Amino acid sequence: MKKLSNAILSGVFAASVLLAGQSHACTRMVYLGPDDMVLTGRSMDFAIDIPANIWSFPQGMERHGTVGENSVQWTSQYGSLITTSWDFATTDGMNEKGLVANLLWLVETEYPAFEVDGDQPGISVSLWAQYALDNFATVAEAVAFFEQESFVVVSDYIPGTNKFTTVHLSMSDSTGDSAILEYIEGKLVIHHNRDYQVMTNDPPYQQQRAITGYWETIPGTIFLPGSNRAQDRFVRASYYINRIPQTSDPQIAVASVMSVVRNVSVPYGISDEEQPHLSSTRWRVVADQKNLTYYYENVLTPNAIWVDFNQLDFSAGAPVKKLALSEGEIYAGEASQFFVESEPFEFLGL
Repeated sequence: MKKLSNAILSGVFAASVLLAGQSHACTRMVYLGPDDMVLTGRSMDFAIDIPANIWSFPQGMERHGTVGENSVQWTSQYGSLITTSWDFATTDGMNEKGLVANLLWLVETEYPAFEVDGDQPGISVSLWAQYALDNFATVAEAVAFFEQESFVVVSDYIPGTNKFTTVHLSMSDSTGDSAILEYIEGKLVIHHNRDYQVMTNDPPYQQQRAITGYWETIPGTIFLPGSNRAQDRFVRASYYINRIPQTSDPQIAVASVMSVVRNVSVPYGISDEEQPHLSSTRWRVVADQKNLTYYYENVLTPNAIWVDFNQLDFSAGAPVKKLALSEGEIYAGEASQFFVESEPFEFLGL
């Protein structure tokens, strides 16, 4: 890749400052430690309350893209543990092979046109992350499939709001590989590299990489940008994720990654009349992809919980189970015992 000139870098940096104040905030980071220790952390930041529950999905679930008769259909190959938004979309999760998928807001997203009676099938954006978790064990497998563009991602407004869903998809796996999928001007753009450890909601990922180039010339021990804006969170996460302890101790590794997620979180209730879309952090996740343990922390509850995949049944025919969180339920420690067999929620479609 050619190096960008200082003028271009400055322009990208200025543009990202403007864009960051117009969007919903989230940050995602991948920790690459010794002895194959890989963890992915993320914050979920949103301008309004975004009720979440955690669900356990087994193998063998029949899926439908929920965009009419011209929908993608598939059967889940892998079981997964996922966090929902309003119980109509998979926003975050990890499957039994250690593949993690995260959806983050991206204002510049423009999905391709979808024809209900066209030749190319579609899938609701509410199922985009779930499709990855259901079907792939590694990022390389997922990228090889998605670059074929065998279906169209279809979006719509969040019910009861004027917010048209515009998100990009990040994936990481147990080897530490990463990919970010974005739709820019109706075209799929895939960024695939193990070095792509950090991303935020905005701007598009190519511009985020340019921001990295700009800040690499300024030592983090002297100065780090401290605002809640996307480019500042990107810089802090990029700096800290590679400076926290390098350890194969899962307790220290998880605590270290969660501390970085907290560092780039937006304090609860923060608002700014000049930045109406500034978003508070609602919940945080760290997925341990080596030990297959999923950690979750809601900002309105006093403690974090975690789920050990070894305590769940992902085999075909096993029941779907739900850990209720959206009504302020409080649990402590390893939470698999609190899951309750439930009917699967319906993914939002057209």
